[in-house]
Amino acid sequence: MKIKEASEEYLEKAQQLSDDEIDKLQYRMRGKLYRRAEDKKLTLVEALAIQLEIEDEELKEWREKREEMLAKSNKKSKKDK
Repeated sequence: MKIKEASEEYLEKAQQLSDDEIDKLQYRMRGKLYRRAEDKKLTLVEALAIQLEIEDEELKEWREKREEMLAKSNKKSKKDK
């Protein structure tokens, strides 16, 4: 996994997180990303912003796949009727 730079949009979102939200996000953070934050190659805010962006991309992909599955299922059920 290549670590990218955090976009401004996600940096702003990361700065507005509560302590509880930061803890939860750190728990879900990938190992390489977390180590870079610990090694001070990234600030905590940058690491959180990158994690938020990764999760948003994964959620978008999941929603697209789910939509495709539902469309196939609906098409099949209409065909069976």
